[in-house]
Amino acid sequence: QVQLAESGGGSVQAGGSLRLSCAASGGTFVNYDMGWFRQAPGKERELVAAIRWSGEITYHADSVKDRFTVSRNNAKKTVSLQMNRLNAEDTAVYYCAARFGRVALNPFTFDYWGQGTQVTVSS
Repeated sequence: QVQLAESGGGSVQAGGSLRLSCAASGGTFVNYDMGWFRQAPGKERELVAAIRWSGEITYHADSVKDRFTVSRNNAKKTVSLQMNRLNAEDTAVYYCAARFGRVALNPFTFDYWGQGTQVTVSS
């Protein structure tokens, strides 16, 4: 079973950038599709981005497309989320997630979750 640990959250002003990282342990990382989700106060958790186990297929939610980029390094067992041009609506707890690799990313159901990292964007 894979364990996930996020890092890189923090506070930033609107228009700024942050890079989140998620380190995986306890499993064969290359076997897992990876995802980033977020949950803002009073809202449901939502998918932000996902990347297939091989790295050649990615998905980004419309709300973050052209601002956020998901990537992975299978040798280092990490997945990252580069977040640019942040705005107040991006404020949330961000979660890393994993599931055993599938042919397609959709449906975006994941089985393993990290503890989350807070991202706060001030305007």
